[in-house]
Amino acid sequence: MWDYSDKVKEHFFQPRNVGALPGANGIGDVGSISCGDALRLSIIVNEDTDVIEDAKFQTFGCGSAIASSSALTEIIKGMKVEEALKVTNDDIAEFLDGLPPEKMHCSVMGREALQAAIANFKGEEWADDHEEGALVCKCFAVDEKLIEGLVRNHNLRTVQEVTNYTKAGGGCCACHEGIEEILMRVMEERGEIFNADSVPEIVEPEPLPLAAKGGMTTVQRIRRIEAVIESIRPNLRMDGGDAELVEVDGNTIYIKMTGACSSCGMASMTIGGIQQRLMEELGEFIKVVPAEKLAQPPRKVAHG
Repeated sequence: MWDYSDKVKEHFFQPRNVGALPGANGIGDVGSISCGDALRLSIIVNEDTDVIEDAKFQTFGCGSAIASSSALTEIIKGMKVEEALKVTNDDIAEFLDGLPPEKMHCSVMGREALQAAIANFKGEEWADDHEEGALVCKCFAVDEKLIEGLVRNHNLRTVQEVTNYTKAGGGCCACHEGIEEILMRVMEERGEIFNADSVPEIVEPEPLPLAAKGGMTTVQRIRRIEAVIESIRPNLRMDGGDAELVEVDGNTIYIKMTGACSSCGMASMTIGGIQQRLMEELGEFIKVVPAEKLAQPPRKVAHG
């Protein structure tokens, strides 16, 4: 389980400045829901003073993505545009008293959203479109320019460190060679030697039967899932909502949001938070899906 600071937890469970921002004159969209993280940052800039008077965000992603987005809005409100452009992902992480290395890419996404929103305010085109042949990681759409910039700015030395900052290399692993080439080039310029032994060995995991995952039986696993949902319920019920486990199909878990949560604009964020908690608790990849997307009527969930 990753070690989150109290401030990360605070900004995850009680995020600031969430939702759409009416009257926004700068909007930045980065990431992709299909890749697991997406962020929209909306800002209102006083056109006479160039001061960012308000900022809100909408995020689809893990707890660190939500916390990083919340922190970003708190950092930039009251700043002048040119001052805000100097905000780095390290500033976001520092504001949160640190992020786990595996979650630094969340702060990078926040910095890019800020750049995109300011470009939109200025009437400029900000794009992360990849130059021909420059796309290194197809799984997460990460290009060579981004990887090289982060390697230089953060003194990265291993493929795993690049994955922590960009997610590149965390999927099918086919891009590891391309990441190595970038690391070798930059490290040679710094007079350093790239150690290929630092690249993790690519091993295809053997599929585990459901009952063997995490050393638990199927019933034990379902009870653990229900316990996680039960621990989240008090926060949901404070706002008149709730969540119900409907179906467990391998690594896909179907949740029904009820009460105020069923029509809440933050429902996808809540589901993302539940997904993050379940992954940490079970120690495996989990995908949480709204029960409405079940193709067939759900089977009855086993209870002990």
